[in-house]
Amino acid sequence: MNTLEAKRVLETVLLCSHQPLTLRELRAVFDGALGADTLKSLLLQLQQEWQQRGLELVQVASGWRFQSKPAMRAFLERLQPEKSSRYSRATLETLAIIAYRQPVTRGDIEDIRGIVVNSAIIKQLEDRGWVETIGHRETAGRPALLATTRQFLDDLGLQSLSQLPVLEEGSSEPAATLQVLQTLPSLPDDGLPTTTTPASPQVH
Repeated sequence: MNTLEAKRVLETVLLCSHQPLTLRELRAVFDGALGADTLKSLLLQLQQEWQQRGLELVQVASGWRFQSKPAMRAFLERLQPEKSSRYSRATLETLAIIAYRQPVTRGDIEDIRGIVVNSAIIKQLEDRGWVETIGHRETAGRPALLATTRQFLDDLGLQSLSQLPVLEEGSSEPAATLQVLQTLPSLPDDGLPTTTTPASPQVH
């Protein structure tokens, strides 16, 4: 299989997939005939070729995927006029604190925010797939330790937590963490990340 054919296969598989694909999964498409380095090179070539289009090929925490560019969001939203669920400031503040201070307990979040955290907020973030329990702190009551998930990174179009914007030195929480989180290019004004592939054009 020549380079052109291989790129055509990669393009088709990625466009038709409903989730990011890892290099291992992409190698399986070629029955192992292409090495990881070769695949990475082809993916970078595809990424370059799609730069001037409405879709872009990106690498996120779970692998590679095509997604709509931020400039296209307004047009895609017209396909689904219903308004997305709006996230409260309290929810976004809680998410931001977990993202920047993880792993944290509910008590840690309350200490930072200065108010009691509603259990429904944590459940909402867990149901959305952005937050999960990764263990328990060995203190009285063994409170759950909360951290963000790979889905959280995928929804923000990030490969790792190191790509989160850096907080300014001396900035106060939670306002600063919330403000930084909202500056991410894939986070709409209502606080709900959207990454739309051609195979699934809904706004999540």
